[in-house]
Amino acid sequence: MELRAIIVDDEELARKNLMIMLENYCPEIDVIGEASDIDEAESLIKSEKPDVVFLDIRMPSGSEGFDLLERLEDRNFLVVFVTAFKDYAIRAFQTNAVHYILKPIDDEDLRTAVDKLIATKETFTKHPENYDNYFNALQNLADRLVHNKTNNRIAISHTKGVKIVEDDDISHLEASGNCSMIYFKDGSRYLDTRTLKIYEEILNSAKFYRIHKSYIINLDMIKEYVSEDGYTVILKNGIQLPVARNRVSAFLKTIKGKA
Repeated sequence: MELRAIIVDDEELARKNLMIMLENYCPEIDVIGEASDIDEAESLIKSEKPDVVFLDIRMPSGSEGFDLLERLEDRNFLVVFVTAFKDYAIRAFQTNAVHYILKPIDDEDLRTAVDKLIATKETFTKHPENYDNYFNALQNLADRLVHNKTNNRIAISHTKGVKIVEDDDISHLEASGNCSMIYFKDGSRYLDTRTLKIYEEILNSAKFYRIHKSYIINLDMIKEYVSEDGYTVILKNGIQLPVARNRVSAFLKTIKGKA
């Protein structure tokens, strides 16, 4: 699948560098234009209707890239954030299931991002209604990074697209290979393409606890802890999950602290 792309960055050298890397490592990407500011980018996106926009979010204050997305009405493209942000920002990117590349750009990271883009584009082509949830996730990201707002919403990437959920609605999570099965209080579940380790990093540690290499639980869902025949936590929905022996002591301190 070929994707038509626009690069938005206020630094010409950065734009040219990314363009060369895409030509060398990602032949599926056809760069059809570049922009140095959001006015130019807005005009280009409206006229060329790209499949993807590689968007710098330090141009120069950090908010301009998100301002661009808010100004556009036809939101039927994907975004790859190109950024020097680290640490907290990475958690925000992961929480909202958006694509990103860290500067300085690594060719393997770029290739991985493009592979994910192609998979997402194929899904969204079949289910275009996902663009609404996708841009809601981008708004969540803007709220967190630019407006310093906190929220309990996370974006789940599943086989049919993106679902925005409140973390309070989650009962527990289970490792499923390199993916995570997310179970909700209403009995529904979704398979997310991110690992349990990533979820351990992005979920609120005051609400969620990793009791086992295969399980993370919502602490508010705990009904009972039993230490007979092993170590087991019983959730309010009746589900019983094992607690790893090496996690028991810290887990008990955590739940006693919430009592």
